[in-house]
Amino acid sequence: MKPQRNGDVRLGDEPVGDDPFALFATWFEAAEANEPNDANALSLATVFPDGQPDVRIVLLKDFDARGFVFYTNFEGSKGRQILASMRAAMAFHWKSSLRQVRIRGPIEIVSDEEADAYYQSRPRGSRIGAWASEQSKPLESRAMLEKRVAELAEQYEGEEIPRPPHWSGFRLVPMAIEFWQNGPFRLHDRALYERADRDAPWVITRLYP
Repeated sequence: MKPQRNGDVRLGDEPVGDDPFALFATWFEAAEANEPNDANALSLATVFPDGQPDVRIVLLKDFDARGFVFYTNFEGSKGRQILASMRAAMAFHWKSSLRQVRIRGPIEIVSDEEADAYYQSRPRGSRIGAWASEQSKPLESRAMLEKRVAELAEQYEGEEIPRPPHWSGFRLVPMAIEFWQNGPFRLHDRALYERADRDAPWVITRLYP
């Protein structure tokens, strides 16, 4: 089956447009208005070097036509898995809107300027936490972590807290974005945008539920 013309692919009563980022922005704005908590929460799927999949919830911090950005400790399991494969997948589920968005593609590291700007926008406690946590490594006790946080708070008292060298952002550059709208009797609407590379035009296909 050949991909349909854009005007033939609809989500509910609305035809989809040529730009999946514009559609995502519209849906994300609706989610922010309707979801009680964390409209920017997403499931992030990665793989271990042996192919074993892994998934967890992270928060989207930025998106534009370049892709979808989140931040993390590069030395944690998530960071190490991504750096080994430089690929990932995301899924947003907005229960109040009865919508999902699935995204997959290669990963790139954001610029130091982007990472510095976002890091400095975080609450001071979160900036200290980025230094205090040896993410994903065994922790002897909560008290040990709290002691480390207190030591760092004293060390940087009255000073700017620099971004840790192991903490930065990843941008998922989408090669596929699927929009899912709930339908009656499980007859959902699904619109899939795909492209061969980041400079290629999007091909849009309606999928069976």
